[in-house]
Amino acid sequence: MSTFLKYLTVFGMSMVPIIELRGAIPTGILGMGLNPVLVFIVSVIGNMLPVPIILLFVRRVFEWMKRKSKRLGDIARKFEAKAESKKDKVLKYEVLGLMLFVAIPAPGTGAWTGALIAAMLDMRLKKAVPTIALGVLTAGIIMSVVSVFFAELVVGLVK
Repeated sequence: MSTFLKYLTVFGMSMVPIIELRGAIPTGILGMGLNPVLVFIVSVIGNMLPVPIILLFVRRVFEWMKRKSKRLGDIARKFEAKAESKKDKVLKYEVLGLMLFVAIPAPGTGAWTGALIAAMLDMRLKKAVPTIALGVLTAGIIMSVVSVFFAELVVGLVK
């Protein structure tokens, strides 16, 4: 696979919910041997790309899903319930809470869920996007440092 396609794969992975940059960065650095700085940049851009779209349209999409069919409605309600269950953690500290929620590289956190929560809180785009971006940057730094550390550890063991 060409280097360009590897970076394109990292970019695509970082846009996918659940995987996001938490999976894309280790894959790029450890799995593909790509430049950590470029992997970080590509992953942050890819992870942030869906955020404004989610913030602007998720409520309308969920309402459409509920009207369209029972099955789609159940999926929309499941996502709403997930966001609702995380909402209290974010509400307590609002901007800082949302940023930390997005930044912590743990299951169920990240830009997608953070954007969903911000939308459910009716947080304005001007406030939500920079807050989520700070969280994504923080998560990206954490994942990059951990990935580089493991890459060095593995290389150190092989030598």
